Amino acid sequence: MKWRMLAGVMAIALLIVSTAIEAQQTGNVWRIGYLVPNTVESNRHLLAAFRKELRERGWVEGRDIVVEARYADGKIESLPALVADLIRQRIDLIVTVSSAATWAAKNATKSIPIVMAASADALGEGLVTSLAHPSGNITGMTFLAGPEIAGKQLQLLKEIVPAASRVAVLTNPTNRAHAAFVTEVKTAAQPLGLQLQVLEASSLGQLDNAFAVMKRQRMEALLVLTDSMFVGERRRVVDLAAESVLPALYSQREFVDAGGLVSYGPSLLDMSRQAAIYVDKLLRGAKPGDLPVEQPTKFELVINSKTTRTLRLTISPSLLQRADELVQ
Repeated sequence: MKWRMLAGVMAIALLIVSTAIEAQQTGNVWRIGYLVPNTVESNRHLLAAFRKELRERGWVEGRDIVVEARYADGKIESLPALVADLIRQRIDLIVTVSSAATWAAKNATKSIPIVMAASADALGEGLVTSLAHPSGNITGMTFLAGPEIAGKQLQLLKEIVPAASRVAVLTNPTNRAHAAFVTEVKTAAQPLGLQLQVLEASSLGQLDNAFAVMKRQRMEALLVLTDSMFVGERRRVVDLAAESVLPALYSQREFVDAGGLVSYGPSLLDMSRQAAIYVDKLLRGAKPGDLPVEQPTKFELVINSKTTRTLRLTISPSLLQRADELVQ
């Protein structure tokens, strides 16, 4: 009896294995490339949200899909090699978690569908020629409809630190969207009576140098433009702002969770979940060129109350009421 039971168990196991192999051979297991410019740790929560949304839509990893994640660890120059590796793995589509990652994928393939989980300004950067009809093989989410949000962020920063007149703007020279953002910020600064100091950083060492300049020139507030490198190094950026006693406004709440003062922008978690919805549609037969690139419809204002007290700032009651969340 025991031998018959054992033989039955082995037969079931062989059936499961053969079914999995057959699924792969018939193309029923989809291989999803997931390209990240930063580290595993800095992107862990976003990948978890992406995977959760796929599960909720019926996709089971190992049975229906395989997610092949690749991380550049902050070395943007390594993205093309990571894309090439994914293509060698015969992936069926690529999910990109920054504009730089999308450019690397766009330059590598014109046939494999590319889903942007995040891009700074997909239209302004030239990643797509139209949001409504992207054509080509790229679709997904764009972080901004355009650079106008940078002007709004500067206005919020002035409201938070009304006495400030000298404001630093942290940019990344490798980010193709930042030139337009800087133009918008300069336009917004004039009626606010602000003097801007635009500083560049594309590496950790340059971050240290930029903050040294801010301290030496006695900047009174800081606007950090949206950038994947800044997000990946958010703890370092927040620590440097704290050391310089600089009230800073960021585009992502991840900075506020790390101790930053305030953020205003769309949710990266929501965009990751939305990217999974795009993947679901593509795996079910949709074509990327037929799926409009979406813009966030909600922009969150998040304030860190503890950091407010540390900087001895008094946030106006009206601004506190407009905040979507106060982080303690």
